[in-house]
Amino acid sequence: MSAAAQEERPPSPAEPRSPLRAGARYFCTVGRGLEPFLMREVAARLAATEVEYISGKVFFHTNSDLTMLKQLKSAERLFLLLKRQPPLIISSGSKGKLLNEIQRLVTGDPRCWLHVVSIWRSLELREKLPPELSKPSKRKTGENENIVTKKLKIEQTLAMPRDAECQLEKQKNDKIQEHKDLITEKENFQEETFENNGEKEVEHHQSKFTFRVSCRCSGTIAKTFTTEEVGRVIGIALIKQFGWTADLRNPNLEIFIHLNDIYSVVGIPVFRLSLASRAYIKMAGLRSTIAWTMASLAEISVGALVLDPMCGLGTILLEAAKEWPHASYLGADVSDSQLLGACDNLKTAGLVSRIELLKFSVTELPLLSESVDVIISDIPFGKKFKLGNDIKSILDEMERVLCVGGTIVLLLSEDLHRSLQEYKGSDIIWNSSKDNTNEFKIVRYVNSEEKNGIPVNVSSSFQDHRQECLDKKPLFGTLVQMECHKVSLGRTEAFISKYKKIHTSGLQQSS
Repeated sequence: MSAAAQEERPPSPAEPRSPLRAGARYFCTVGRGLEPFLMREVAARLAATEVEYISGKVFFHTNSDLTMLKQLKSAERLFLLLKRQPPLIISSGSKGKLLNEIQRLVTGDPRCWLHVVSIWRSLELREKLPPELSKPSKRKTGENENIVTKKLKIEQTLAMPRDAECQLEKQKNDKIQEHKDLITEKENFQEETFENNGEKEVEHHQSKFTFRVSCRCSGTIAKTFTTEEVGRVIGIALIKQFGWTADLRNPNLEIFIHLNDIYSVVGIPVFRLSLASRAYIKMAGLRSTIAWTMASLAEISVGALVLDPMCGLGTILLEAAKEWPHASYLGADVSDSQLLGACDNLKTAGLVSRIELLKFSVTELPLLSESVDVIISDIPFGKKFKLGNDIKSILDEMERVLCVGGTIVLLLSEDLHRSLQEYKGSDIIWNSSKDNTNEFKIVRYVNSEEKNGIPVNVSSSFQDHRQECLDKKPLFGTLVQMECHKVSLGRTEAFISKYKKIHTSGLQQSS
């Protein structure tokens, strides 16, 4: 076959099915209010396309491998998408019709189910396969080539007619090329094995394939059916359609279903453990997804000094140091037990040398004025924490140690957030969830001591608010709020607020 013919040859049938080559459609569950952050993360980290979200879920398409998928920091759980459709219509008719509609989530498109399950199986095989077997060893390949070469040299030394030298040389080249073709064929076979094993198990070993169904129902449908009833209907449909066996304790496959008044979503968990469960955190404090999101807002640059003056178990510092390793980190707390827990977490994460812990009160920090570049902190929500003078003294001390142009990111309870709104009066609040594409950066400010303007890029949407921001009174004299995001902490709601420190003279319009 000529080189031109080889170039024009269409791809093999196995190539479009490969999850690593063609990609797959996924969705992640995410805490309410964090959807815009996860959308930006999957686009940046996974080069994802078709990124969109509904409340509590972000959908996207990517061909990233498992290693990259595991690196998502603002997501809770990751699923392969099986079905996404409008909500089931609940009418006053018989429950039997609605049960048929639920069953059609399975029976309506069985080939889609088999295709997605085969992709899941392929991904599972890749995760379980030892690294040394996941692809051919370069060293062993080289050894095999040497063996072929030595064998050819031995053959060359045999008594042969001199007029056969040209033929020998041709045979030598043919054998070397044949060996290379075998190696290439082996690699392709291994790739196809990953793709086909899942389908073979689904299609040829259905009776041995076990599953369970996990349901979540809310809204109108929850008033009509319990999650157990929905799970039973789906389970029976899967058994009849594919011949799988139900196993509630240790199934091969888990099917996740969420039905409400907004959507119907069906998926397969890619990992058994939640992405929010960090292996490097021994003692959990603040939810890791919230901690990472706060750090992502803080604009941590190389060489920056980052402070958490109420660090607790150090979750925020751990998340920041893992993601932005080229900065220095300092944590302070007044509780011995919290500092001991934080120390254990640092040892588990291998970050003892990069994060320093101190026992000090947030209102009396042993730091020079304007010596810190970034402050990130979870303000305590407890009842013993007074809203009045305490919060003002805390912000005064943070303001003192923060350098001009520095950033403060705080997690505030609803009461604390409301209290700060009263302090700062009519300051601008901009919730980024209204525009997922913007970068939020302060306008040009001036250090009156040095008389040098420090330009910073300004997003087009922020330009619209620029004059309004110039007219507002900063919080406690030098802190201007840049963003405010309402987020869910389970049963409670909270606010992530971001502030920039300007000089006491305030913002000045750039030329």
